[in-house]
Amino acid sequence: MILAKIKSTHALGLLLALAACRPDQVKHLPGTKQIAEETANWEVKRIMPNDLLHATRWAGDSITAYADTLLRRTLARELAAGGVARAAAFCRPQAYHAVDSMARKWHARPRRVEWQPTAANATPAAVAAAGLLPDTLRLIGRPAADTFYYQRPIVLRSNLCLRCHGQPGHDLSAAEAKLLQTQHPGLRAVGRQRGQVLGAWQLTLERDGVAEFYTMKTRKKWKEHKMPKLF
Repeated sequence: MILAKIKSTHALGLLLALAACRPDQVKHLPGTKQIAEETANWEVKRIMPNDLLHATRWAGDSITAYADTLLRRTLARELAAGGVARAAAFCRPQAYHAVDSMARKWHARPRRVEWQPTAANATPAAVAAAGLLPDTLRLIGRPAADTFYYQRPIVLRSNLCLRCHGQPGHDLSAAEAKLLQTQHPGLRAVGRQRGQVLGAWQLTLERDGVAEFYTMKTRKKWKEHKMPKLF
């Protein structure tokens, strides 16, 4: 009987103590949600073959879009400074330091090729890509167990592209057209029109880089949400 009274007294005291604490007086540990999400990101996840193909597209789109953005900015600057003769030396975005660093990070080897629709002129990379499934305008595939392939067309869409690849006598001078043909023998460097396919981006990616890109792309991102002031 005495023991029962003692237990009742302790239980009553605990209830009174909890009742005395208002919600705004409860102190929570900071960053608990962030810690939980980081813990989930460190969990071992199984990446399926289709996941790697999706990551190949994501990585290819990211690298080539970044390279194209740098190319447009660079060509606009060099055209303003010295015309076609000066800008022509900068029309290799795959060799830009920033693009090369990004490609190395994801274990990718990017290249740009002129569009060659005939089998006789197919590049080694295009031959290696034989049998790939079309993905809208892209080709995404896995020619080997540890190798992935990405290809998408380069389309002439802007006046900036026409400034170098357009019609001689209209978009660029005859002298500029001759200079480009001399610098790029065997390629149809000029005489293009808006909407034409100029060439293609082709990337060969290693499995480690593709898997890392998939992991980064699918990680949970913690955002701080401030609680409203209630009292």
